[in-house]
Amino acid sequence: MSSHRSIGLGVVGSGRMGTHRARLAAAHPGVEYLRVMDISLEAAERLAKTTEADAFGDDLAAVIDDPRVDAVIVSLPEDTHVDAVVAACASGRPVMVEKPLALEMAGGSKMVAEATAAGVDLRVAYSARFLQKYFVGRDHVHRGQIGQVVGGWARVYSTRAQGLAILRRSVHATPVMDVLTYLVDLVGWYVGEDVVPVEALARGHGVVFREHGFDVDDVTSATLTYSDGSVFGFDVCYMLPMGFPTTGQSIRFEVFGSEGALLIDDDHREQILYTEQGHQNAYAGEQEVNLYFLGSQSAGEWADGRMFGRVAEETRTWLDYLTAGTPCHLSTGKEALVTLAATLAIEEASRTGEAVSVERP
Repeated sequence: MSSHRSIGLGVVGSGRMGTHRARLAAAHPGVEYLRVMDISLEAAERLAKTTEADAFGDDLAAVIDDPRVDAVIVSLPEDTHVDAVVAACASGRPVMVEKPLALEMAGGSKMVAEATAAGVDLRVAYSARFLQKYFVGRDHVHRGQIGQVVGGWARVYSTRAQGLAILRRSVHATPVMDVLTYLVDLVGWYVGEDVVPVEALARGHGVVFREHGFDVDDVTSATLTYSDGSVFGFDVCYMLPMGFPTTGQSIRFEVFGSEGALLIDDDHREQILYTEQGHQNAYAGEQEVNLYFLGSQSAGEWADGRMFGRVAEETRTWLDYLTAGTPCHLSTGKEALVTLAATLAIEEASRTGEAVSVERP
């Protein structure tokens, strides 16, 4: 039987994801001390009241220097991860940071290097790994059920409400960097860390986001070739009309092998809710629909005071890992750096129209 211990947790960032993480941590039996932080003192205080946190503030150093904090969650915008993660790693504390690790290789490499030097377990929150369908599918692939993996295809789409909300938060968090990255991580998790992407081909086109002032393609189609010769296609479209009834990611994920195939439908069309009262997207408030795919909210959903879905499973798994030593399959910092290199190569290939070699971290 594994031993259990209690920990103190610092949550850096009190936005949507930080709020989810802090609420989940407050309900976890292994978390005995909770400290929340945000550059907005008002936001931090509001979250502290919601979670009955033990401390709150607007100073990152106060979180890092707090001797009662044993581990840190960094839930900041994509382009602001580096300083917080480096500081937490330098203090020797385990860290979980929201995906993607960074939006450029220098920052991602700096975080991984600091974690390695300090002997810190750095994990990156690629929450799609925590949906049952992907976890079970990977198990079948790793047990050889479809033979040798030859390639596959993955696509994700959502509405422009989602895409614009992400770009307004971070102009460089394009659909490739911020969304397609989930699928690149999934493929990397399926094929194993010894098989890495080596070349990217891609094309993109866009009208909608540019009309809103963002020089970003609406649609990108890419191909990654891996070191074992397997080939995977990746497509992303985050410009569907506001009234389209998804409130998060709609995914198809397929893996083809020498002796079989794995086909996963994650479009959420099996759960449909219609309401005359209207339903507002919790992530992108400007989207309000009458009919929507119930369960399509990417992070998951709260019901009766409990959270269900991939972010809930991911957060609880990491906290269980820290407090009880149970298995943890969150992406490592090194895995996330490979994923970052692949998505950057896709962006460059789409921009130049040329084949691009994937940087080896």
